[in-house]
Amino acid sequence: MVAVSRKINRKPMMKMLLTGEPINANYAKEIGLINDNFSKAKLNNEVLKVANKIASKSNLTIKIGKQAFYKQLEMPLSKAYAYTSKMMTLNMMAMDAKEGISAFLEKRKPKWKNK
Repeated sequence: MVAVSRKINRKPMMKMLLTGEPINANYAKEIGLINDNFSKAKLNNEVLKVANKIASKSNLTIKIGKQAFYKQLEMPLSKAYAYTSKMMTLNMMAMDAKEGISAFLEKRKPKWKNK
């Protein structure tokens, strides 16, 4: 209950808690408990699409983004904004940010250096 109640809106969580009714995948997606819902036949292909999209990004950018995301969750709102602003600035000063912008403008795939 603790993990789910911290991930979704209180109203659907309370309904699930009080009724004990099982939920289907469509409802789980609707309330934000899961990101996507695919048939068994499409699952591997769809997971690979997401994994490849993430893998095509700068490892440094992904690392900074994940760290900032989880750290700011534990902060008061004003500190979270200040912290993420600093992290976004740090990210934009990275060599990979410049490479990403150049690649976009030149209509080519970026060559990440993870710096």
